[in-house]
Amino acid sequence: MSSDSVLLLETAHFAAEKHKNQRRKDPEGTPYINHPIGVARILSHEGGVTDIEVLQAALLHDTVEDTDTSFAELEAAFGPKVARIVKEVTDDKTLAKQERKRQQVEHAPHCSHQAKLVKLADKLYNLRDLNRCTPTGWTEERVQEYFAWAAQVVRGLRGTNQALEDKLQHLFKQRDMEMNAVRSGSAVCTSSLAKTNTNRKQQATVFHLVKRWRLY
Repeated sequence: MSSDSVLLLETAHFAAEKHKNQRRKDPEGTPYINHPIGVARILSHEGGVTDIEVLQAALLHDTVEDTDTSFAELEAAFGPKVARIVKEVTDDKTLAKQERKRQQVEHAPHCSHQAKLVKLADKLYNLRDLNRCTPTGWTEERVQEYFAWAAQVVRGLRGTNQALEDKLQHLFKQRDMEMNAVRSGSAVCTSSLAKTNTNRKQQATVFHLVKRWRLY
């Protein structure tokens, strides 16, 4: 087995231990470790990323933010570069949620290339997951707001990895969003929600007419 493979296995084991009692917010409550493994896989299989330290950072990207892991612990176990990448993609949980989201948008263009790769794959995984199923307790409006906010973050990551950016752009277009022309999350969200509500009203009207005329 190659040294890189051993490193990735050790990193995945570390992340699995840290996230072992955590679950995703989907209705199935899937193990949280599925997410960082999925992010690393997106980088490797879809983004063509071969930098072992970027893949390690992807596996570890939520350990400090969501577990009792420290940056010093990561540096001791995996080296300063991996710890630095994880630090760049870690939110400060002492801040209010809206402030953390604002800072992600503001800081995205200034991240290192390695951190931008992890951010792109992280957003791609999360948006696909939202399309797959709505998290417990979320409304469609909240999903739309997340997409609109993610589009703003991704706009600051342009020029990092075309393959991943194209896949993200496809997801945004499905919801009438353009990461290249996002002015405000609320404006984009309102536009998309209006279309969604219109479609629902049209469906309700058709259903009413069908029921009224007993066509089935």
